[in-house]
Amino acid sequence: MDRRELAGFLRSRRERIAPADAGLPVGPRRRTPGLRREEVAQLAFISAEYYTRLEQARGPRPSREVLAGLAHALRLSDAERAHLHHLAGAPPAPPAGPSREVRQSILDLLRRLPQAAAVVLSATYEVIAWNELAAALLEDFSALPRRDRNLVRRAFLGPHPEGRRLYGLSDADVFARTSAQHLRATAARYPDDPEIAGLIGELLAGSEEFAALWASHDVCAEPTLCTTLQHPLVGPVSVNCDVLDIADRDQRVVIYTAAPGSRSEEALRLLSVVGTQRMDVPG
Repeated sequence: MDRRELAGFLRSRRERIAPADAGLPVGPRRRTPGLRREEVAQLAFISAEYYTRLEQARGPRPSREVLAGLAHALRLSDAERAHLHHLAGAPPAPPAGPSREVRQSILDLLRRLPQAAAVVLSATYEVIAWNELAAALLEDFSALPRRDRNLVRRAFLGPHPEGRRLYGLSDADVFARTSAQHLRATAARYPDDPEIAGLIGELLAGSEEFAALWASHDVCAEPTLCTTLQHPLVGPVSVNCDVLDIADRDQRVVIYTAAPGSRSEEALRLLSVVGTQRMDVPG
């Protein structure tokens, strides 16, 4: 617990709140900016003496209930609430599970990338959003049930009986190893999520390779900078892989682009026209 930092943080948050914002009368003799200490204590349902000791860096470690009351009284944002907990030596409990809701601005971004294939992955490697070119290059995810959109499950458990061929990736083994390492880190962030536990149990039971990777306890994965996909219509497509982290949602945007003037760029242009419509593949 950092008492001095906690005291300074509480004081700064208190002084920025106007009494009217908290539903309190301004009064004619108010000298301090923001709320008074006793007003914060009242709003947080704690004693004024206890709150004063916290602001003077003399108080004991507050409980989670007290921290929740202070966060409400001081109208803290999610980031400020987390910071308050860390200063008090009581990190907030992790969320129950990773978010699958994609921000509208990210969905708009996908649509504004007509020459790049892009998908949004959840913390468990589930494809939760994609643009039209990604559907043409990888798969029409809209035609799949949700469980089949999970790339870790597809990498280790199928659907190809002849072995791993995740979208014809040239480095499917690297992807499998990377995804397993990411999933271990995800499981640590969401220890109480039953869906993650179920996915891991399914992978451990169905894949000796995943079980071996899981037993290694590795969590440091190297980024994939480029890869080649074997497409049934246009043949091999070599793409750069860039990843944008969406920290507040624990999601990632993966963007696939081809080198300008390359054969792969022409292939992506053809796929952007063809889309996901069915065509007879020559030969």
